[in-house]
Amino acid sequence: MHRVVPRVLVLVPFFFATAHAEGDPATGKRQFAQCAACHTVEADGATKVGPNLHGIIGRKAGSNAGYDYSPAMKSAGFVWDEARLDTYITKPSVFIPGNKMAFLGVGKDDVRANIIAYLKEATQ
Repeated sequence: MHRVVPRVLVLVPFFFATAHAEGDPATGKRQFAQCAACHTVEADGATKVGPNLHGIIGRKAGSNAGYDYSPAMKSAGFVWDEARLDTYITKPSVFIPGNKMAFLGVGKDDVRANIIAYLKEATQ
């Protein structure tokens, strides 16, 4: 019985680290509030200062009808996935120089993971 306790203690931190890396959509919804000033997530949601993000994961960058993207975003040539979203919202001006998003970025890994988890849930 003495040997079982250390194994359980080793597994618990691993479980929380894995769950944390995935992000929490409920927390991400609250953290997305800063993004909601410029973006909507609902199907057929309004275009604001930034494009509607519904269907962002799996969509070609710069292709949402109804939004006037920068030439840099239009010619980015990739499809949005979780990894690209993570890199982009870390520092948009570095990932796609010349894009129109006037946002410095989100430096905290856990906050980005939460926002992306929310986007995955809210924009499908």
